Amino acid sequence: MSGTESAPRPSGRPPVGEPIVDRAFRLLRTFAAAGESLSLQALAARSGLPKSTVLRIAGQLVHVGALERREDGEFVVGLGLLEIASLAPRGHGLRAAALPVMEDLHHVTRQHILLAVREGDEGVLVERLSAADATPVKYRVGGRIPLGETGIGIALLSGAPDDVRQGCLARAAEPDRLRDLLAMVRREGVCALTASNPVTGGPDVISTVAAPIPGAAGTVIGAISLVAPGPDGTQIAHRVAIRTATLAIARAVRGRDPVRPAQRPAGTRSAARW
Repeated sequence: MSGTESAPRPSGRPPVGEPIVDRAFRLLRTFAAAGESLSLQALAARSGLPKSTVLRIAGQLVHVGALERREDGEFVVGLGLLEIASLAPRGHGLRAAALPVMEDLHHVTRQHILLAVREGDEGVLVERLSAADATPVKYRVGGRIPLGETGIGIALLSGAPDDVRQGCLARAAEPDRLRDLLAMVRREGVCALTASNPVTGGPDVISTVAAPIPGAAGTVIGAISLVAPGPDGTQIAHRVAIRTATLAIARAVRGRDPVRPAQRPAGTRSAARW
């Protein structure tokens, strides 16, 4: 399997020198919903690659378990991806530490509790706990979240590098509102907002309270949020609960880090855990 292909032709071939790995991920990212199956033609149309290229790369992905091919010829995401993704420390490790806290919040509120991490200038939803009668939400586990448009995204954005934050502000439809929400996170430790519901079949208005999960040296390792129907979901009780939950998750993450005790200089006392 070579790393590059020849120069593109007018038939729509990929750019010169585009690595095979990049094209493989272009195919994998065409899947947008859980359980979705796509035909060869749909894969080609969504990825912008010729059918011959799609057929060859898809066959290789099936061989390694990243894709599976059904009897009708359509492709679905394979279990091989799940096996690898479950090892990601920023996703699975954080999820394992956060899940008990999220379950408590979910039990009390009976609404959506979301956990996400930042990946570049987007968020990735790592976990979502939902009651059967909770208001519908837009984002699925593993889905990408715009940093400047959602409560949990803004919580993640508050700990992002300056260039990422400035880029989001430059693209924002309401940059002044985004600045105010980022200032709220810095001031109160939470982001609380009410907005129109982007999902049909639910209430017209939804509320979100989100907070960053603090890491070492002022970093942000993730964020959690509570999504509730109506304009009253940003009440003080929810803000306190979410803020308290992030601190509990941060302590759990530190307790799971097997490296930290070994790095403590000999003869020093253990630092107080917060």
